[in-house]
Amino acid sequence: MRFLLLPILLMTAYCGVTQVPGVDYKLYDARLKKETTIEAIAAGIGSGEVLVFGEQHDDSIGHLMEKKVLEALYAKQGNAVMLAMEMFHRDVQYILDEYLAGLISEKNFVKEARAWDSYKTDYKPAVEFAKEKHLRVIAANAPSRYTNMVTRNGLSALEGLSKEVKQQYIAPLPVDTVTGPYYDKFLEAMGGHTTPGMHLFQSQSFWDATMSWSIAEALKQYKKGVVLMFNGRFHSDYHLGLVQRLERNYKKKVTTISSFAASDFAAPDWNRYAAQGDYILITSGKPEEAQ
Repeated sequence: MRFLLLPILLMTAYCGVTQVPGVDYKLYDARLKKETTIEAIAAGIGSGEVLVFGEQHDDSIGHLMEKKVLEALYAKQGNAVMLAMEMFHRDVQYILDEYLAGLISEKNFVKEARAWDSYKTDYKPAVEFAKEKHLRVIAANAPSRYTNMVTRNGLSALEGLSKEVKQQYIAPLPVDTVTGPYYDKFLEAMGGHTTPGMHLFQSQSFWDATMSWSIAEALKQYKKGVVLMFNGRFHSDYHLGLVQRLERNYKKKVTTISSFAASDFAAPDWNRYAAQGDYILITSGKPEEAQ
């Protein structure tokens, strides 16, 4: 019995961890140029708007903060809040819905919804909160088989998909590829060059297009809703990627949080980070370059 209880106690302890402002994280309002609170962010998000939380995927403190942002939004907006996630693909939406409704087990949900390996530690707390409060959770991403198709054969390959797939699982065609700063940053992330024979920026564009479309479709159905989106921060930093598409194509008001572990956490140079998001959330975890 002692061994059976240990995993439960560990998960309970994890979910109940309190992150201390100034010790575990610091939150900066880049527009007002001062430190702020999660509650202040939530108070500034209105009906029909989107709050994008751009995460560092391997930052455990950042994941705990995601749940806190969700809780703060719920405290202000109640059941108008919808959680959208890069971490689930559109073709498993019905499985996600079945789990949220209590129809299937967590074991089946995790397996059949192809949850990320880090789901139980990083995303389960937020999903369980949504389940408890009866909030809608949106599987926002394009199925990876179609993203891979674009990587191998380009965006034109999507035209060969069935009408059903085009209507339900991917962004409306044709998908454009955004040039300018986003492309430049993508090339920088790729080491300054593309991979021969692979259409990586086209697949990145398809990825962003489908996630932004998923959010826009949810707000079309629930016009007074508020969407909180979880995604890797490259997709949303500098109001580029999916944020640029939400603002340009769907005329949505989008507020962004850029979250990451910072090497200068003890004495942050906020000017260094201010352009990355409307709010900058730095943590005391390990910076990406130090992994």
